[in-house]
Amino acid sequence: SAIDAVIHFAGLKAVGESVQEPLKYYYNNLVGTLNLIRVMDRHDVRSIVFSSSATVYGEHNPIPYVEKMEIGANNPYGRTKEQIEDILSDLGAADPRWHIALLRYFNPVGAHPSGRIGEDPQGIPNNLVPFIAQVAVGRREKLLVFGGDYDTPDGTCLRDYIHVVDLAQGHVAALDHVTARAGVFRWNLGSGKG
Repeated sequence: SAIDAVIHFAGLKAVGESVQEPLKYYYNNLVGTLNLIRVMDRHDVRSIVFSSSATVYGEHNPIPYVEKMEIGANNPYGRTKEQIEDILSDLGAADPRWHIALLRYFNPVGAHPSGRIGEDPQGIPNNLVPFIAQVAVGRREKLLVFGGDYDTPDGTCLRDYIHVVDLAQGHVAALDHVTARAGVFRWNLGSGKG
């Protein structure tokens, strides 16, 4: 069977680890993507949905983030996503045969009812929901909330979450959109709240 398009999820994704091991992130995420798009081009597959991240917006932009904002990630993980967006945008500008979606999503949470999509980290989780789940099943004694100086009513941080099933549906919708038209498209995937 022929391959007509690619949804590119591959890449390392822990912000903290990226600060500790930046070369690992730059090599894996950038070289992996360059190899992928070279192989795609060689085989005349020019539709791609790239799983980017809202972390490309950095901390200088006001909330809510909108796609037309300037980006400027402030950690190696986010910079790899930003640089891949730049590479794909340059590719789309240079070659009109490319159909590219850049999906900037926020904090994926939850699980598919089948249990096949979701998160069950073996080590220390990188996201809030696995911590909550571990407290609920007794693997952790309590949930610690960090930060008390945010500009919110109670001083704690707000986050925009998206359920993994909604995220998967967003990728399929983006794929349907870009396979029908050439160009580079940027979309945020989240609730727009938090």
